Amino acid sequence: MASDEKHDVVEVDHALDKKPVVTETKVVIGDEAFQQAMIKEPPKAFGSWILIVSSFVAFCCSTANGYDGSLFGTLLANDNFTSFFAVGHAGIKAGIVTAMYQIGSVVAIPFIGPAIDTWGRRGGMFIGGLTIIIGVIIQLCCISNANVGQFMGGRFFLGFGVSIMAAAGPCYVVEVAHPAYRGVVTGLYNVMWPVGALVASGAARGGLDHGGNASWMIPIGLQLMFPCIVTFGSWLLPESPRWLYTRGKREQAVAALIKYHGNGNPDSEWVKLQLMEYEQYLEMEGADKRWWDYRALFRDRGSIYRLMCNCFVSLFGQWAGNGIVSYYLSAFLDTAGIHGSVTQTNVQMGMNAIQIVFAATGAAVVDRLGRRPMLIWVNVVCCLCWIGVIVPASIANITDLDSKAQQEAVAPAVSKAVLAWVYIFQMCYSFGWTPMQALYPVEVLSFEMRAKGMGFSSLFTSIGLLANQFGVPVSLERIAWRTYIVFCCWCMVQAILFYFFLPETKNRTLEELDQIFHSRHPVKESIEKKKLDVDVNANIVHVDVMEDNRRVSGPV
Repeated sequence: MASDEKHDVVEVDHALDKKPVVTETKVVIGDEAFQQAMIKEPPKAFGSWILIVSSFVAFCCSTANGYDGSLFGTLLANDNFTSFFAVGHAGIKAGIVTAMYQIGSVVAIPFIGPAIDTWGRRGGMFIGGLTIIIGVIIQLCCISNANVGQFMGGRFFLGFGVSIMAAAGPCYVVEVAHPAYRGVVTGLYNVMWPVGALVASGAARGGLDHGGNASWMIPIGLQLMFPCIVTFGSWLLPESPRWLYTRGKREQAVAALIKYHGNGNPDSEWVKLQLMEYEQYLEMEGADKRWWDYRALFRDRGSIYRLMCNCFVSLFGQWAGNGIVSYYLSAFLDTAGIHGSVTQTNVQMGMNAIQIVFAATGAAVVDRLGRRPMLIWVNVVCCLCWIGVIVPASIANITDLDSKAQQEAVAPAVSKAVLAWVYIFQMCYSFGWTPMQALYPVEVLSFEMRAKGMGFSSLFTSIGLLANQFGVPVSLERIAWRTYIVFCCWCMVQAILFYFFLPETKNRTLEELDQIFHSRHPVKESIEKKKLDVDVNANIVHVDVMEDNRRVSGPV
């Protein structure tokens, strides 16, 4: 795990001072109970293989959003599709067809919490996946009547199902994952977003070779693949031990912790730590038992702060500029002079492949770098990337060059520059934002508010996407490349807001985060460093809290 470590051997006369011999000193950010478990029982490299398989099935919940985002970025570049439904690459018609997906997501919000809390995390994944399958079938059937209304109805069901499935997936992963690997595993969850996008863009590219309506029916039909894995695989997975515990199934919860987190050892430090926290923090009669009760989300200052962090990270993840690249890549490339269905689809495929590599890299280092620094700096870097896009894009649209020959001479260089900066933007966004979009919103919520809180996360994600889908095509149509200036400025605003309001959550169990959000200054509390003295028996015997270069000492 991530920590700034100092290894000091301290000679102490045990007989005279009556103090334990300190063999190691660590300077860390995080909770000492978590660090004690890490010291006494370092987790195995990969943990339980059953949890690895279970996590992969849950990861497939993330593919739906990535698939649809990439799918419509390529379908709107497909002349067969746009002519069949009489929509353009940009403009209000394209926005409406695209946005039906998000409208379905918004309508589903009241059903997210009840579905996930009542039938469990597995049940939520099943319900969402089954609804997606129904939505895709409705879209495929429109080929018989060319009814754009039916197509949009299918997209409505698709968005409805995705909203439930995309909330259940992170809840399941963050609660089932070993505490030591929670950051990496939950960060990897959203790596499947570009995987879904790559499959979609690859299917769209292959469909172009067939021509006609098959060119867009193939990628739409393939959208069934990942929801089918989730739907038919969800009931084979172990249920969340937290959900089992709060439903009065303590024996099953304990057995799951021993099997998957304690490697069969009932005296495991990780099992004892989590059971102690379940007893201390989990509400047996909480609002998660009542489908209509949302009071836990607004109960006190700490709960409101948690929900605020959840919602704003979900919203700002859509407003860094990725939406314009995903859903309106065709119109975006048009403004840079890059034309043609095949060319634009090839660009999309290359971009998706790069996203997977950088998103996985970002997830792998999330515990080392920390959530807060990654979210702050990714927005700063995205701002700089948009500056790189703005300059050549503005040159490409200069109309007062001396001759047409000069314009033609400038166009290839400008197009390459814009494309290069778009790729760089996607690399940076994938590294910093993609892991955080799944990890941070679900991590900051307590168990009682997690399922319903993820409904709010879906709401704010949909707000961000709807703003993109209705606003961006009109903006590209009316002010063209100047749209990128808006994203450039807003990325810096997001970085500043995150600096002042976003607490760090690494190196703590989910229940230990209560202390952070109910403190007077959550950000300050979350980033303070602690100096831990460890004795020969791997016990923490002394803690120094380092506050503004001062130390507040105390034994454990």
